Amino acid sequence: MSSNDTDPRDEKPQFVLPLVVRIERDAPPARTDALETAARAVLRLLTDERSLGDGAWAAAVADWEDARIRKVVRRARGAEWRRAEALPGITVTGVTAEVRVFPPVPLDGWPKDLVKLQVSGTDLDDPAAPGPVPEGAAVLWTNPGLGMSAGKAMAQAGHGAQLLWWALDDAARAAWREAGFPLAVRTAPEAEWPALAASGLPVVRDAGFTEIAPGSATVVSAYPGVLAVAPGNLK
Repeated sequence: MSSNDTDPRDEKPQFVLPLVVRIERDAPPARTDALETAARAVLRLLTDERSLGDGAWAAAVADWEDARIRKVVRRARGAEWRRAEALPGITVTGVTAEVRVFPPVPLDGWPKDLVKLQVSGTDLDDPAAPGPVPEGAAVLWTNPGLGMSAGKAMAQAGHGAQLLWWALDDAARAAWREAGFPLAVRTAPEAEWPALAASGLPVVRDAGFTEIAPGSATVVSAYPGVLAVAPGNLK
């Protein structure tokens, strides 16, 4: 999530967090729901008992967090999705979206049933404009000036959720987790984005491996009452 070309994390073994979104031909998910479901999937992975302490995924998660925090979203349908569901991971369901997250893998060591899946083709639409942010939900504000595919935006939403989780204190983390990680992904108003990106809230800056320029601010994360937007903005 950093664009620093001399970052010492580049010298360490690189891992990636695979996410697979289910996109059936006749029933694709809504874009915003897919982004929100991907963000919750990352949070579920981070807080799963297998990712903590002596859990089965803990070493892989630690190695991944010790280098660049890469996430890659691929798509699946039909038999591809069923094969993906058979691998160790967590499936998170939204209103229309299903996303399965897997423990981190080496950058060049994807399981064969995942490496075959396509990265392209994750262009999704919202059939209707997203509604108001639910009361008590965290908000992941996306940069209105960047045109990202749904797959890229899902990864960025996942980054934003992860940065927010790291930034919260124990009490806020416990409350958020117990509530089921309520969150909303919304595009920030263009006029508000510069101030939002400079607000001191957690901000994702892309490394520039795909689609957008290195260092681009993609997501700013806010949590009500703890890491919040200034009063009067972004209502």
